[in-house]
Amino acid sequence: MKLVIGITGSSGSIYAVEFLKRTTANKYLIVTKWGKVVLQDETGESENTLKPFVKRIFKDDDLTAPPASGSNKFDAFVILPASTSTIGKIASGLGDTLITRTAQVCLKERYKLIICVRETPLATNTLEQLTKLSSYGAVIMPISPPLYFVPKTVDEYIHSFVDKLHGVLGIGEQKGWRAEEFE
Repeated sequence: MKLVIGITGSSGSIYAVEFLKRTTANKYLIVTKWGKVVLQDETGESENTLKPFVKRIFKDDDLTAPPASGSNKFDAFVILPASTSTIGKIASGLGDTLITRTAQVCLKERYKLIICVRETPLATNTLEQLTKLSSYGAVIMPISPPLYFVPKTVDEYIHSFVDKLHGVLGIGEQKGWRAEEFE
């Protein structure tokens, strides 16, 4: 599986770090200018420390990079976390950065686009933009880990969301609520 991962300037970059570290698929990374700042502030990580977990890192201002073209097939684009600014640009059809252009490629080529929004509360315009993107085929996946297994640590909480994301991508299974009763 070939995945493109976008990290934007929204809070919640720890989820992206854990996803990159725990996902065995071929991963290609794009980090926005503000994504780099939040990544460093929240996790102490940088693009350099994430290099071992990806095949390649593309610059967000490089619109000549392979993900910017629908002629280069990939399986999914995960924006984790997705800022409301990025969501607004994608919903408006703007492809002025590699992240927003890659999202446009996903929508036009019908590649899987997963938008992981962490913002709360959500403004009405953002809800409308997310609804629009969902109607275009994007998967809207708020960063809201399941709690029915009663996590005891922050790591368990983060891992539960990453497991859920793996399930949406079809690359792993998460044990569901009372799953043993469904076997």
